[in-house]
Amino acid sequence: MNLRKFVMCLVLGGLLAAGAISQTRKPLTNDDVVNMTKQGFDASLIVKAIETSESNFDVSAQALVDLKTAGVAQPVMEAMLTAAANKPSAGVDAAQGTMSGAASNVAPGATAGTCNPSKGCMIREGTDVPLKFAAAISSKTAAIGDPVEFVLDDDLKVGGTIVVPKGAHALATVSNAKKAGMMGKGGELNVQLNYLIAGENRLRIRGTQGREGQSKVGATVALTVLFGPIGLIKHGKNIDIAAGTPLKAYVDEDIWLPPAVVSATN
Repeated sequence: MNLRKFVMCLVLGGLLAAGAISQTRKPLTNDDVVNMTKQGFDASLIVKAIETSESNFDVSAQALVDLKTAGVAQPVMEAMLTAAANKPSAGVDAAQGTMSGAASNVAPGATAGTCNPSKGCMIREGTDVPLKFAAAISSKTAAIGDPVEFVLDDDLKVGGTIVVPKGAHALATVSNAKKAGMMGKGGELNVQLNYLIAGENRLRIRGTQGREGQSKVGATVALTVLFGPIGLIKHGKNIDIAAGTPLKAYVDEDIWLPPAVVSATN
C-alpha cells in the first residue's frame, strides 16, 4: 500500500510539474529566433518551433531588417510573418471572425459586404486592395528576404464605412531578385505579399485575384511580368520601381473588422 501511494505521488507530481511548465512557457519572440540562429539551429527546426509554439513576433520592416542582419534565414522569417498574420489581435473577438466561406458565420441581421454593430464589417475574399510602393526598389540592389513596404492608396470600405483608411501600411518581402546580366539578360524582381495593417489587426493579402488550389498567403507577384500594367521604368534592363508606383493586391480570406477610427480632418 505504501509503495502504491508513493507511485501515485510521483505521477501526480509529474503532472503538476508539466502543468506548471505549460502555464509559464513564454511565447517565442524575435530574440528567441535570433538566439536559436546564433546557436546553429537548422532553419527547418526553427520553423517547426514557430509553427508549434505561441509567439509574439515583431514583423515590422525594421525588425525584418534586423533579423536578416542577425543571419536569420528567409524561411524562418516567412514562418514568423505567417505566425503574426494568423495570430488573433487584441480587441478582435467581438468585432472580427474569419469566415470559412459559409454564410452561417454571418451575424444575425448582417449580410455579406455589410456592417453589423456586434461583428463590425465583413470584407470579402478577393476584394481589391489598391497599394503603392512606399519607397523605390530595384532588381540591381534588392536581395531575397528584404522587406518591401506599401501604402494603401485609397480607403478600404464596406458600403460607406471605412474599415482601413488610406495611408495604412502593408508589408511584403522580396522573394526573387536578380540584376541584369551578360548577353542582354534582364533583371528579375518578385515580391511576396503578406498583410495590410488595419489598426491592431492584420489583414492577409495575396497577389492574385483568384485562388490557385491551396495557394499559400501572399502569392508571389512577378514584377517583371507586370512591367506594362503598373508602368515600371526599366533602366539598363534592370527592374526599377519608383516610390508611388501602384500595385493591386487582394484580400486573402473573408474577415470581420471593426470600422476604422478616422479623424475629422481626414
